[in-house]
Formats: sequence, C-alpha cells, structure tokens
Amino acid sequence: MHLFLFIITLGTTTLAGAEWITGKTFFGQVSAWPFTVQLSEAEMLSGLWFSVPFLGVLTVHEFGHYFTARHYQVRATLPFYIPFFTGVFNTIGTFGAVIRIKDRIFSRKEFFDIGLAGPLAGFLVAVPVLIYGFTHLPPLDYLFQIHPGYRFYGAQYAQYVYRGGDALALARPLIYRLLEAWLADPARLPHPNELMHYPVLMAGLMALFFTALNLLPIGQLDGGHILYGLLGYRRFNRISLGLFIVFIFYAGLGLFTFHSGRDTWLYWSVPYLLYLFLVFQRALPTPQRGLLLALGVWAAQLAVAVAIPGIQGNPGWLVFGLLLGRVTGIFHPPAPDERPLSTGRKVLGWVMLAIFVLCFSPSPFG
Repeated sequence: MHLFLFIITLGTTTLAGAEWITGKTFFGQVSAWPFTVQLSEAEMLSGLWFSVPFLGVLTVHEFGHYFTARHYQVRATLPFYIPFFTGVFNTIGTFGAVIRIKDRIFSRKEFFDIGLAGPLAGFLVAVPVLIYGFTHLPPLDYLFQIHPGYRFYGAQYAQYVYRGGDALALARPLIYRLLEAWLADPARLPHPNELMHYPVLMAGLMALFFTALNLLPIGQLDGGHILYGLLGYRRFNRISLGLFIVFIFYAGLGLFTFHSGRDTWLYWSVPYLLYLFLVFQRALPTPQRGLLLALGVWAAQLAVAVAIPGIQGNPGWLVFGLLLGRVTGIFHPPAPDERPLSTGRKVLGWVMLAIFVLCFSPSPFG
C-alpha cells in the first residue's frame, strides 16, 4: 500500500509540476467536453523537475519521524502519501504524507525528538534544493518561450503584464529571500508571479511551506511536540490555546466589515459564526464559553477592520483551523515522564522555532 501510494503520488506531482511549468492544465478548460490531453509526453516528463525534489523533501521529513520513533522502540507505520490531482485546475499533486504512531510515547524527550526529527531533516534537504534552483536559473528566454508576449517588453516585462491584478503571486518567506539575495543572478531571477514555471524553485518553496505548516506550535503538530517538550504540559497547553485563537483571528480578518454588502451579512454571517463556534467548542470546558469566545473573536475582527480599513487576513487558513480545532486538537496530552529536556535539546528546540519563522509566510498564495 505504501509503495503504491508513493508511485501514484509521484505521478500526480509530476503531472502537477508539468502543469505549472507549461502554464497549461492536463485536460485544458473545464467547459471543453470531451476532455483532451493538452500536455505532450515531453512536457509531462518535465514535471519530474518538480516532483522529485518536492517528494524527496516530504519523504526525508516523514522518515525523520519514522527512524526516530524506531530508535525509541515506538512502533510507527511507513509514510502514507496522499495524492491529489484534477487535471482541470492547478494543484501541487498531493496533500502531503503522514505516518501513524502505533504505541504510546512515554516522555517529553521522546515527543520532542520524534516531532523535531521530521521538519529538521526536511529543512536540511529543502535548503540545498533552493540553492541548486538559484544557482541554475535559466536565461530569461526560457520564460519568453512560455509567455511569448513578454518578449516585446524584455527584462522590464513585469512593469507591463501584471496590471490586471489577477496573477498568482507566491509569497517568499525570509529564508527564501535570503538565499535569493545571496545566490541568484538578478538578470535571470523571475518575478514572484512566474515562480511556478521554475520547478526546482517551486519545489523548494512548497517544501518550506510544508515545513512551516508542520512547525506551527499548536496542538500535536510537529511544532506543538517541540514546544511541549520545551515548556511542559500545563504551560504549553495555555500557550497553544492562545496561539490558536490568534491564528483563527488572523485568518478571518477582513471577511466582514460594516461596509460589507447586505448579501455578505445575510448569507455568510451565520455560517461563519457557526464555524467559529465549531473550532472553539472543544477548546473550553463548556459550549457556552466556546460560543462566547467565538463571539469575542468575531467582534475583535470587526473592531480591527474598522480601525484599519482594508486589512486582510488569509481565509485559506480557516480550513486548516477547522482541522486543528475538530480533528487533531489544539491541546497536547501529558507524558508519564515529564522531566525537562537537556540544555542541548532546549537550544535545538528554540532553533527549530526560529526555522519556523524563517519558513512561514502569513499569506503563502497571493
């Protein structure tokens, strides 16, 4: 099963990479029935430049968890890869990969080490992927072959072709910007709106995104295991709840203002309040307190929208917030052995949280 899912995911990420590189979808337009394949064999194979480094980072990440768990004689499954591909709109070909821990973990140290090993290993591979991408940028003519209309404007194309405001801009986290400034040839560097056509850079960028996602210091994410190891059961769970509230608060900023249209309030206010109640319901001892927290967060979002007109969060995080609030949970279970970590592990833990800051972008997809 594991190998089968890996092969399928390699195929879906390769096709997804080919779509990004060429600017075409596998089946063309949704309205064009019957669907016909729009990509040539050579174009499909070009997607390996995305899928191999990207899946490589995900695989190293998951096996970091796996081998560390085995080191502590904690049974764990091999990675389950999750393919996802439509052929009619762009995806990255996967929802990632997961392993399942089958035994109880008995100490803060074990939680810490198993949680830290995955993102640390993945990060140590993602950085060389980006280094290769920045040091092997093709000349600008590569981009002009994908967008022939850009050739007329030459190196100044970005001043003329993005005026519609509908282009997809990928946010570049701090570590990406540092490597870009240090390594990239400015004459060959693509505009952020064109990064998807550069498969190795795209793979490295998506690897940073997944690393940051896992390092969010909330609940039982990898970052949650790390911060739990650093702080212990009681302090961590108080901080995790606070961080989760801030996370949801930011995600929903700007969805509702006093200037929102009548239809927005009529059709979406009740579903949004229900959403807030659902994500906070399990965070507090009683449903009544969960409802009060939901109302408080919504009121605070409205107040900030009034104080800072035009402010926007990132509604895409609301889906992940629902997963945290209802599925994985925002609290961490206690370990039978709550002894503090060694000094070396504490230093490494704070380094990993610094890596989270380097990899994280509040709005990764503009």
